[in-house]
Amino acid sequence: MKNIIVLFFLFNLNSFLYAQSSEVYLIPRQIYVGDPASLIITLPATLQNDTIILTTLDSSLFPSDPNIDFHRIILEKRVTGSRLIIEFTPFIPGNLEFPVIEIGGEYFAGLIISVNSLINSSSAGAPAGAPAGAHVLSGAASVLAMPGTAVMLYGLLILLILIILLTVWFILKGRSVLQKLKERWKRHRLFVSVLNTEKRLQKALNKGTNKREILDKISDEFREFLSVLTGKNCRSMTAREFSSEFAGEFTGENNDSVFLEKFFKTCDELRFSGAVIEIQCIQKLLEDFRLFTENKYREYKTR
Repeated sequence: MKNIIVLFFLFNLNSFLYAQSSEVYLIPRQIYVGDPASLIITLPATLQNDTIILTTLDSSLFPSDPNIDFHRIILEKRVTGSRLIIEFTPFIPGNLEFPVIEIGGEYFAGLIISVNSLINSSSAGAPAGAPAGAHVLSGAASVLAMPGTAVMLYGLLILLILIILLTVWFILKGRSVLQKLKERWKRHRLFVSVLNTEKRLQKALNKGTNKREILDKISDEFREFLSVLTGKNCRSMTAREFSSEFAGEFTGENNDSVFLEKFFKTCDELRFSGAVIEIQCIQKLLEDFRLFTENKYREYKTR
């Protein structure tokens, strides 16, 4: 019994001495319900440095309170001055008293904090029958109260309407438009391929490739190009047939049907005559081939 009385006396004496020599402050200075905060108590210096940390894992020593959630308690003992740090979160407003905290063989009691509330405590706006001073939440905000909400809603509505209109348009006309775009892309690739072929044959001629092989390539590639361009089989046509077959196909100042007859007639004479082929003749054919293709490409892009 005497030991219990002595311990009680020492506990009260220790609390009194700490109260006389300690400073207590909150971080932040004003706390609200649900805000994490720290209560810091400055303590006298000790003979040696030490740090004691209590967490929720220390269930036997860790304090418990239904209105306060304690996170961590740190006792920093320093020869230059000690301090106790209590990290917590309150859940009700008003003046709250901490339970007795035991750490490092020392006891801390009588710690009180003031917790504020964001809820209006006046009776204005309180429902009928509510007691005076009752805490009442404010009414719900209007739907378009937030800045930019109207723009977002109407923007989504316009986007949805556009998607529906584009879907209907695609069902009615989209396939034919895509087919035309596909055809134009194929024609574009055709012209690019033919122009690249002319450049490749020109390089082969400069490198000294067999001239008759180059003439065969010119004839074959040009006939293939005309077959795709006009939809007619030009692969087996004679030079005279080009003049009659394309009399109404290519019209204009250039008289392309006559040009084609002359071009293939010259090409066939060089190929099958057995005479020595001059490089200038092949260069002239390649130049005519390129000019004809470029003219048709310009006409195609202006349609």
